[in-house]
Amino acid sequence: MVMNRNKTQIYGTLGPACGEEGLLSEMFALGMTGMRLNLSHGCLKEHEAWIRKMQQAARKAGVEAELLIDLQGPELRVGNISVELTEGSHVFLGEGGIPVPEVILPFLEPGQQLLLDDGKLLLQVTGDSGGQGQSRVCPGKVGCRVLRGGHLHPRKSIALPGTEIPRPALTAMDRENIRCAAGYGVTGVMQPFVRSPEDLLELREALKEAGGEQIRILAKLENRQGVGQLSELLAWADEIVIARGDLGNDMPLWELPAVQYEIGRQCRKAKKPYMVVTQMLASMQHAAVPTRAEVSDIFYAVLHGASSVMVTGETAAGEYPVEVMRYLCETVRQAERVRDRD
Repeated sequence: MVMNRNKTQIYGTLGPACGEEGLLSEMFALGMTGMRLNLSHGCLKEHEAWIRKMQQAARKAGVEAELLIDLQGPELRVGNISVELTEGSHVFLGEGGIPVPEVILPFLEPGQQLLLDDGKLLLQVTGDSGGQGQSRVCPGKVGCRVLRGGHLHPRKSIALPGTEIPRPALTAMDRENIRCAAGYGVTGVMQPFVRSPEDLLELREALKEAGGEQIRILAKLENRQGVGQLSELLAWADEIVIARGDLGNDMPLWELPAVQYEIGRQCRKAKKPYMVVTQMLASMQHAAVPTRAEVSDIFYAVLHGASSVMVTGETAAGEYPVEVMRYLCETVRQAERVRDRD
């Protein structure tokens, strides 16, 4: 498929809130050009019904829609737990507590902070579980204090600011999804937490082995390590993704706009397409109208040169998926008019 790069690509995210053909048809009619499927919670085969409905809706709307899959990659997530974390309370990670990947346990020294669910919740490792983070009585158990509370939902992200944890670029589930990607009409693969060109080369080789050479690679910048490697990544990615959720966890939030601008500047200089994503219309998960700040964010992302914009939970799990797409598309069109006029 040849894409018109003069027009901004507009993506929603597939999920239960928009998983009906009628809703998807409305979203495509408003100007949506493609959808993302988050595979952190399952495989392509499990989501076949949604995929087929999306593709049928696109055909009815006369849209040659893109389907992007977002792999698991080296992202870290809590297990299947739903619990209220009260500010100031003490909780345990690991055995008997909040289930976390074992790979992070050796890095949980006293004072280490943990951001959960894209930073909505904040924990800090305490020294009262044996003096070294992990309990001497139960080595797989780590005590933490809740600094910023809220409800922790299953399979939400974990980030350890300032800490790099070795992880493979592709999981076994990622490789299985890549093997069947072409059969489901996937047009792009989003590689999370890209750290170096080697991550993209590994993905490129896996796609080649699966007969998916035509599938685009979108490199998600989600930490300082990836941002620092941007000049090396440009040659190996078809598009760069400024994934502001985890990227904003890896630095003070007030630094994030400048980092976003610099990534965009380097991409424009290299004539490399880039996408801006995360919380573009976050308030609309529960409200029919966005904030003024949100529409301004979308407008300036496009005006400054973003080739794509994407919403995530707003359409996947929000209460107003069609209205989300209406505001996203209309704001993009306004920005394009100003950009093209200037």
